[in-house]
Amino acid sequence: MSATPARDPFVGAWTLNISASAFDPNHRPRAGRMRIEIDADGWIVMTAEGVNEKGEPCVERPNRLNPDGNVYPVPDFAGLAVRTIRPDANTLQTECRRQDGTLVGAGTFSISADGRSLIATTQGWDSQLRDFKQTTHWERQ
Repeated sequence: MSATPARDPFVGAWTLNISASAFDPNHRPRAGRMRIEIDADGWIVMTAEGVNEKGEPCVERPNRLNPDGNVYPVPDFAGLAVRTIRPDANTLQTECRRQDGTLVGAGTFSISADGRSLIATTQGWDSQLRDFKQTTHWERQ
């Protein structure tokens, strides 16, 4: 199911609600901001930045998701592919796998009925190959 960019409930600026989130012990940010847009090709683009637990600024790689259920290679990461579906207008489910089919990471992103909050449940392996699972709560700005 696809929503038009102007009405897409994911589009907008989001601020991390630290107190409502359940972080992995290795991932405890002090602050976070996320922006979600629809690009000219109709892909959902998530960009995020924040402050890590040491007080250092950090910026995540932009994530480009096409919720059409097809598998797409991850740019600059040979052997990785991502598949995203949209079971309903307020939910995105995505997973990244290696060529052998093993899971690298997955996430479910859900917008509240009133459109004011987003809950992201993510799991996988970080850049230091540590397993993680967390639930983050975001508030629309």
